[in-house]
Amino acid sequence: MRKVLLSFVLLGFLGFSAGQTPAAIFQPLSQVYEAIRNYYLWADQVSDAQLVQGAIRGMVQSLDDPYSTYFAPEEYAEWQRSLAGEYTGVGMEITIRNGWVTVVTPLPGTPAEAAGIRPGDVILEVDGESTEGWTLEQASMRIRGPEGTPVTLKVRHPDGTVETLTIVRARIKVEAVRSQYLAEEKVGYVRILRFDEESPALMGRALFSFPLDELRGVVLDLRNNPGGLLSAAVEVASFFIDRGPIVRTRGPSFGERLYNSRGNSFPNLPLAVLVNEGTASGAEIVAGAIQDHGVGVLVGRKTFGKGLIQEIVLQFPDGGVLKLTTGEYLTPKGRKVHDVGLTPDIPVAERGEEEDLDLKAALEWISSQVPVGVGK
Repeated sequence: MRKVLLSFVLLGFLGFSAGQTPAAIFQPLSQVYEAIRNYYLWADQVSDAQLVQGAIRGMVQSLDDPYSTYFAPEEYAEWQRSLAGEYTGVGMEITIRNGWVTVVTPLPGTPAEAAGIRPGDVILEVDGESTEGWTLEQASMRIRGPEGTPVTLKVRHPDGTVETLTIVRARIKVEAVRSQYLAEEKVGYVRILRFDEESPALMGRALFSFPLDELRGVVLDLRNNPGGLLSAAVEVASFFIDRGPIVRTRGPSFGERLYNSRGNSFPNLPLAVLVNEGTASGAEIVAGAIQDHGVGVLVGRKTFGKGLIQEIVLQFPDGGVLKLTTGEYLTPKGRKVHDVGLTPDIPVAERGEEEDLDLKAALEWISSQVPVGVGK
C-alpha cells in the first residue's frame, strides 16, 4: 500500500502543482519516444525497455541526489548482494560530494584498505576516465568487476596529494561484528563494520561473552562503519540506552517518527565509542544517541555527516526498483547530522602508525572512571 500511495502522490503533485494533467506533463517523453522510433538510424537496436529505463534513470538523476537511484534488475540484484555483505570489488563505501566520487570509508581487510585508500579520498579517474559528473551508480559499476581483475584509480587524498593506485578486485565478505576481551584492562572491545540484519544478535552475543563479574568497561568501535539498516542501528543502541529516543526522523511522506530504545539488558558500564571520518549514517545514529543520552563518550575524529534515509518506494514488473531519499534523521536532542557530523568528546588528532591512539585514549578514559556495579 505504501508504494502505491507514494507513486500516486508523486504524480498528483507534479500534475496539480503545474496546473496540468500527468498525461500533458509527460507528453514530451512520448514525443521523444516516437522520434527515436521513426528517425533514429539504429532504432531497431534499441528495445522499448532500454528507452523506458533510460527515461526513468534520467528523471532520477535530475534530482541531483547521489542517494536516490533507479536500479535496473541486474543492478538491483548486485545491490542486494552488497547489502548482504558479499560482492566482488575493491571494498569501499563511496558517495558523491561537490560533483565528485568521494570515499566514505575503505572496509577493513579489503584490497582498497591495503592499497592505501582513505576516508575522504576523491576518486578523480577510473581506468583513465574522469569521474567528474558521474552518478553513484556509474562509479559503483565501473569500480566493481570480476574477481581477480585490476582497476586503476587516480585519487586525491584529504591532504591534497594525488596518487594513482591499481587495485585487484576480490570477493568482498564483510564480517559485521568482531569482538575481543582485553584481559589486562578488563575491557570488552566490539567492532561493528556494518549494520545489517544480523548485527544486533552478533552484538548481543559478543557483549554477553565477556566476563561480566570483572568487566570494567566497553569500547564500541564504529570507525570506518558506513551504516546500514536503521532498524539494526536502533537495536544496537538499545543495548546501552535504558529508555527514551534513539533517533528522530522526518520526511514529507511520513511526517515525524520517533524510534525509542527497546530496553537495555546490558550493565551500564563506562562506554567509549571510537569514531572517525568514515563513521557514517547508521553508525552516526548509534554514536549520536549514546552521546546525547550521556551514557558514553565519543573518541577520535569528527564523523562523516550522512543523515539521510533511503527507501525502496517502487518496484517495477521487470524487477527494477526506485530508491529515493525520503527523509532525514536527527539525534535524540534534535541535532542535525547531515553535512555536519558528530564532534567527539575526546578528540584524537593523530591516527598513529604503529599504535592505535584512538583505542589508547578510550582505555585511558575507561580506567579513569569508577566502575559501576560489576567490575569493581
